[in-house]
Amino acid sequence: MRLWSGTTASGLATWALPFVLGLAVLDRTIGAATLGLLLAARTAGFLVAVAVGGVLADRYSRRGVVLWAGLAAAAATPLLALGLGRSLALMLAAAAVAGAGQGACRPAFQALTAEVVDEDRRQTANAAMTLSVRATSLAGPSLTALLAFVLDTWALLLGIGVLWLVAALVPGAGRTGRATEAGEDSGVDEARGDGGVGESGAVGAVDTTARRPSFFAEFAEGLREARRHPWFLAGLGALTVVISTGYSATGVALPLVSRDKYDTGVVLAAAMTAYTLGALGGAVVVARWRPRAQGWAALAGLGLYGFAPLSLLLPVHWTFVVAAYAVAGIGIELFNVPWFTATQREVAPDKLARVSSLDFMLSYGLAPAGLALIAPAIEHFGARPVLAVCAALCFAAPAAAALVPSARGFSREGAGRAEPEEAARA
Repeated sequence: MRLWSGTTASGLATWALPFVLGLAVLDRTIGAATLGLLLAARTAGFLVAVAVGGVLADRYSRRGVVLWAGLAAAAATPLLALGLGRSLALMLAAAAVAGAGQGACRPAFQALTAEVVDEDRRQTANAAMTLSVRATSLAGPSLTALLAFVLDTWALLLGIGVLWLVAALVPGAGRTGRATEAGEDSGVDEARGDGGVGESGAVGAVDTTARRPSFFAEFAEGLREARRHPWFLAGLGALTVVISTGYSATGVALPLVSRDKYDTGVVLAAAMTAYTLGALGGAVVVARWRPRAQGWAALAGLGLYGFAPLSLLLPVHWTFVVAAYAVAGIGIELFNVPWFTATQREVAPDKLARVSSLDFMLSYGLAPAGLALIAPAIEHFGARPVLAVCAALCFAAPAAAALVPSARGFSREGAGRAEPEEAARA
């Protein structure tokens, strides 16, 4: 429950910041150009910190990384509020630190889940976490809009800081022993709960520090670990393609189609609501569903996102667009939850945070690049051909990933573990 509360608070804080900053644009505290700069600074902070956080979470305590990352994000939000309309430099610095806190938290939370939750309960736990975040993102805009009638943007930003404090302080501790040196067995205990202080009270582990590889060497170890799992590389490639093409294309095209094709903003609102509701339904289903070929089922779910750009391309009634977004929402959680669970199960525990950071770096990191490229592509070629290409890639990328033998069960080829066991639990 403590871990669930912490991850839910971090997810809600992550979602709320751009929404609250958008309210600041509406009340003319900041301009649209400033909003773009702040979101860019936040993304830059995220991308840098997600790699650093992955290394630190494997080197030190995962709980400690969550604590300090959450505290950094909590401290940044009052500074962001203080700079609103006064200092662009202060706002940019605070946004970057907030993004860094978010980025460092993500791989640390993934690894901490593997430490705190037993293996046979992780899929249910991952589903519960994503269910709570989806539910808050559905109710959050209405709640925030209501709060905006009685609270100003400054107070709402302080509320986000409180959420980060919850994310930092509430989760319980994970296991205190984990190998951190290259080549060590992951089950070997290493005293790191005392921050490297030995029995004599002096800073110990001098030899360990001397032998410890550099940051880049440790990150490279995470890359080598990822390469040991062909299913992971294939699935990550498919996810990156879907997000950087399909998600980006629909993010740009949906408002245009809603305005130009259906002459109403209702389609935009209904489609995004349907997507979130679909994701909620997908999380409920996958919490208990254990298909025999779980990897294939997850990749099929990911491929369902192709129906979103396809619906914007075809001459259909707007209700089909809404239904397509609901299907896409279901599919994304049919992929996400087994994906996180398999990564926590299959990756070496002492490298889990670094591998998870690679996941977030590529899947989230390339999304802004996709948005930056899709918009001019639509302007130059038109929406229809761009949407057609993106829909085809959304269908083709997961199908190609499924051809990797170990993708069938999201497990290393030949391991074949957990399938009969999970079928029995189903």
